Amino acid sequence: MKLTDNVLRSFRVAKVFRENSDKINCFDFSPTGETVISSSDDDSIVLYDCQEGKPKRTLYSKKYGVDLIRYTHAANTVVYSSNKIDDTIRYLSLHDNKYIRYFPGHSKRVVALSMSPVDDTFISGSLDKTVRLWDLRSPNCQGLMHLQGKPVCSFDPEGLIFAAGVNSEMVKLYDLRSFDKGPFATFKMQYDRTCEWTALKFSNDGKLILLSTNGGFIRLIDAFKGAVLHTFGGYNNSKAVTLEASFTPDSQFIMIGSEDGKIHVWNGESGMKVAVLDGKHTGPITCLQFNPKFMTFASACSNMAFWLPTLDD
Repeated sequence: MKLTDNVLRSFRVAKVFRENSDKINCFDFSPTGETVISSSDDDSIVLYDCQEGKPKRTLYSKKYGVDLIRYTHAANTVVYSSNKIDDTIRYLSLHDNKYIRYFPGHSKRVVALSMSPVDDTFISGSLDKTVRLWDLRSPNCQGLMHLQGKPVCSFDPEGLIFAAGVNSEMVKLYDLRSFDKGPFATFKMQYDRTCEWTALKFSNDGKLILLSTNGGFIRLIDAFKGAVLHTFGGYNNSKAVTLEASFTPDSQFIMIGSEDGKIHVWNGESGMKVAVLDGKHTGPITCLQFNPKFMTFASACSNMAFWLPTLDD
């Protein structure tokens, strides 16, 4: 089944899970698409089975809190940042609920975490105005970039370069093998003082970069030239909430939730809005991602919703 405008318009909520007492701040699908793991402001980590459509396990990180949870390539392991005591990143085995390693270094809250798609490398960005490069096998930071402002960062799909969005006004591209030489490309964007960038994502084909903001718009830019291709708006976000925007796995569509529980979907090529879906969420949709392997996506406020298409196109 191929994703088309009609198929996207046909998506409906198939299941709602009420496992959390506070907002879900992040979730991540496993590379196989078989599970999704969430982190919440209630200090819990919930693992869901996507095929059976049910929660499998709940773990807690009461002391440190949990945010920006990401699967690693090793089965049943995750990395996540703290939103309580300190700014150390933690590497957790879900199998026995034990920490494998700690990654200390940041001196302020970690606001971006991206796992390499190809190996054990990951990058983190913090309000201390640095981006750090790490290897899961070592607690020591493998690389450090000092920037002029708050960074958002992500690897490209091949794991060869990473992008850092700095101070909500420029995107810098780094070669992983020679990042200490500085960025090989810098794209300057029009600065908008009404909001700040909250995330940066590459499309799976590596050609596009999506910049999320805590305002009423998101930007789609050309990953090679830095040109703004489209600015998408028309969704509700009056309280400067961090709303996650995502690509569909085929890189064709861009979607974002809103504070009124609706999901807006655009065609990345034409820039046209193709669907507005009502998730009946009780709060702002802070997290939204398409499953990497199956025709389903998930959205979350303090509840988690799994969506399925109702059309056989």
